[in-house]
Amino acid sequence: KKIVDSQPSFRSDDIEEVGDNRHICMFEMLGNWSLGDYFKKEQLPWIWEFFTGELGLPKDKLYVTLFEGNDFITKDLESYEIWKSLGVTDDHIVYYPGKKNWWSRAGTPDQMPLGEIGGPTSEIFFKFEGVVHDKKFGDICHPNCDCGRFLEIGNSVFMAYEKIEGGLKLLPAQNVDFGGGLERITAAANNNPDIFKIDMFTSILRSIEVSSSKKYEGEFMAPMRVIADHLRAATFMIAQGTLPSNKLQGYILRRLLRRAAVRTRLLDANAKKISVECIP
Repeated sequence: KKIVDSQPSFRSDDIEEVGDNRHICMFEMLGNWSLGDYFKKEQLPWIWEFFTGELGLPKDKLYVTLFEGNDFITKDLESYEIWKSLGVTDDHIVYYPGKKNWWSRAGTPDQMPLGEIGGPTSEIFFKFEGVVHDKKFGDICHPNCDCGRFLEIGNSVFMAYEKIEGGLKLLPAQNVDFGGGLERITAAANNNPDIFKIDMFTSILRSIEVSSSKKYEGEFMAPMRVIADHLRAATFMIAQGTLPSNKLQGYILRRLLRRAAVRTRLLDANAKKISVECIP
């Protein structure tokens, strides 16, 4: 009933997002699961202890988000009270609608088909003080702002409900699904908002710099990030037996290689040299 895992994961939805300071397609997902065993009152203190105790992240740089409720279910006051008991202040707790703080395969509660299971989430964000808010993302900065000041480092999903006619009902057993990206957690532990500055990417970026005679700075940062992420992701996919093709996983692999090649040409770099030297 209790599971912990670490698994290479790939998110095709994030391909177009790669190039900023925090999005990558391939990442190592750290997870813990409760299948009808522990629930909110155990999970939230444990993950808080992991981040603040084991990793030593400053408590004043951590923010949590909760589900604000809708016509199907009330706001998550139970998680709110737990966070408050752990010393998280109101100005570090933010409520969001289902699009941000609810999980099911189909989406928000109103999008769930009959029989679908899902539940509210509580996410943890790390705030980097040195990042200046860009008002093109809104007048006010907040944990889910896209300016890069905040970085999501963990998400506890409380799988407790099943969609029925006219609403939701509690499942016989309530479950926990926590996920946290190793690369993002490492960036937070380093207090560096650029996820590509972690050790995982330094050798790859160094090879790109040598091959292109460009520095990882300014206008060259975005294309170098795409090349580094996509080559790394493609390597893991090929190692799992995927080959480039025009459908399914093979199409995604081909798309990664094509996007990396385009950025390589923009940098006037030697793609063959990069792929040979930067991938262990």
